[in-house]
Amino acid sequence: MIPVELLETYNAKLKTYTKDATIFEELDTPIFYYQINSGSVKMINLSEDGKEFAQGIFYDGNAFGEPPLFGDFKYPATALCVQDSSIYILPKDTFFDLLKAHPDIHLNFTKLLCKRMIYKAKIMKEVSIHPPEHRIMTLLEHLKNNFGNEMYDYEVELTRQDISNLTGLRVETVIRSIKKLEKNNKLSIRDRKVYL
Repeated sequence: MIPVELLETYNAKLKTYTKDATIFEELDTPIFYYQINSGSVKMINLSEDGKEFAQGIFYDGNAFGEPPLFGDFKYPATALCVQDSSIYILPKDTFFDLLKAHPDIHLNFTKLLCKRMIYKAKIMKEVSIHPPEHRIMTLLEHLKNNFGNEMYDYEVELTRQDISNLTGLRVETVIRSIKKLEKNNKLSIRDRKVYL
């Protein structure tokens, strides 16, 4: 998102986290900008009975948790490391100084936030009215359109559990639905990995 050289110019700290480490919790006050150098992070909410709902999963180069910085509200979700990760951290005030000095990067954040809003609107619609296969395909097509290359098959890097958490479906339903989608030639499974 922000070039590493620029982050380092603004004295961003590179912090390491182990798998399952909590970076911040739901309702914490945001005080840092976070950008993944390596690893992956998921933003989750937990229901009262402990069921996890993933708001999103972020990978190398992705920023996460920045809407509360812009909106000046508390985090709506908890950020957890999916794997060992190294993450650049920049204080909120310094982040805004960087954006003021680099309007092109600020514009990129505006575009990114708009894409996330569209994704949330699509997922809300999918979760509320569509059958499981449709929900899963909407999620996978969104990932392919944003992270894939039209020239090649897109390898879905999410586990069945991740897909379950992102769509609000049970893991068993995800497994059955993916098999049904494969049978209907909507996706393929090779070496237990899903491809679009």
